[in-house]
Amino acid sequence: MTMQAVQFDSHGDRDVLEYGEFPDPEPGRDEVVIDVKAAALNHLDIWTRRGLPGIDLDMPHIPGSDAAGVVDEVGDGVSRFEPGDRVAVLAGKSGGGDEFTRKGDPTLAPDFHIIGEHVRGVHSEYAAVPAENLTPVPEGVDWETAAASPLVFQTAWRMLRDRGDLKAGESVLVLGASGGVGHAAVQIADHAGAEVFATASSQEKLDYAEELGADHTINYEEADFASEIRDLTDGRGVDMVVDHIGAQTWQDSLKSLVKGGRVVTCGATTGGNPETDINRIFWNQLQVIGSTMATPGQADEVLDLVWQGEMEPRVRETLPMSEIARAHEIIEDREGFGKVVVVPDSEL
Repeated sequence: MTMQAVQFDSHGDRDVLEYGEFPDPEPGRDEVVIDVKAAALNHLDIWTRRGLPGIDLDMPHIPGSDAAGVVDEVGDGVSRFEPGDRVAVLAGKSGGGDEFTRKGDPTLAPDFHIIGEHVRGVHSEYAAVPAENLTPVPEGVDWETAAASPLVFQTAWRMLRDRGDLKAGESVLVLGASGGVGHAAVQIADHAGAEVFATASSQEKLDYAEELGADHTINYEEADFASEIRDLTDGRGVDMVVDHIGAQTWQDSLKSLVKGGRVVTCGATTGGNPETDINRIFWNQLQVIGSTMATPGQADEVLDLVWQGEMEPRVRETLPMSEIARAHEIIEDREGFGKVVVVPDSEL
């Protein structure tokens, strides 16, 4: 039996993507097969399609780290879920048995990997996923919300609340507030009681950021955001900068911080090897903090807030899965605000 799946046989531009037949998945002992109702894109899907150094994928590769749907089959060792359950995917995975996983943080495990990046993903009609990588989705939560939330909200939650230790009354600058992680970070910072500054490239995107909790907005196409931050804070700077942009913004991120401030990062969409100002880092006693994904407990904590409606993923467009090339184009060209969702054509 075959299903329809997004796939590519080689790395490259959007023309390597196709939506076609692929063998139906079968559950391993500790796996669940889900009937995918909706899936979502992340910038990670773009990098995976183009090819990442050091990652040698089995081809053809199915991309995708975000999806939600209904449990179709369960493996013999699965007791947590049963057919008919509503679930969403948590993409981070470790093999266990290492010192970090034993201490409760599998994101630091030497073999930590991400579904869709290192192994086949979930942009398909059906997907076999380890049961431990699923979280329940309550009735009443629509499939777009369930698919679009997990990766970006868990990433932003760990980055701001756990790694960054953001406190009420602090100030935080979120770069790229129109993207998936950015728009989640704005909401999480606002929920934490912080004063939120946000950057985006158009007034429409800035208006959306304000709707989600930004107190101050800066159009980085029209102004130098580091100078704007100094003006808005009377020369002080902010306590935290959320920078997932990388080389293009790194120097200005450091300039935007108060003495003793911290920059937290989970990605580098414009390049991972920026010039950095070590003198500024040591003289101003700045902290540079990395963060990747989240523990299952951290993911469940923030997703509970999403399921309850206290935070929400903004969906910029929903497309048939067969239009996956167009979905990638929207992400690459930074069109709109929020997440892009794709739905299996058989669900339409």
